[in-house]
Amino acid sequence: MIVSPHTRWRGDDLHGRVPVITPVWVRLDALYTRVPGAPVHVVETGLDLSGEVPGRLHGWFSSVKGEWLGVVNFELAYADGRQDKLRLPDQLVPAYALRPRRT
Repeated sequence: MIVSPHTRWRGDDLHGRVPVITPVWVRLDALYTRVPGAPVHVVETGLDLSGEVPGRLHGWFSSVKGEWLGVVNFELAYADGRQDKLRLPDQLVPAYALRPRRT
């Protein structure tokens, strides 16, 4: 797990510290944008990069230009509906592609 300067912790050194996990929605359409005018080629076994997926936020980094990037674990589904998902731990996701999720 990536520990950021803005990772919040619960617990203590004696009893164990664990990161505070915040449930979020990851807006895949905002995160994975297409080049305008690029041709569309449907791949039935490809990853579904549309909509939102649940994520687990556990830290923040700021960029040199002042943009915030959340450290998020989330999964991507395959378009063909298979049960397996692609697990993506410790992804840097721009703040604009995240929103709070109630558990």
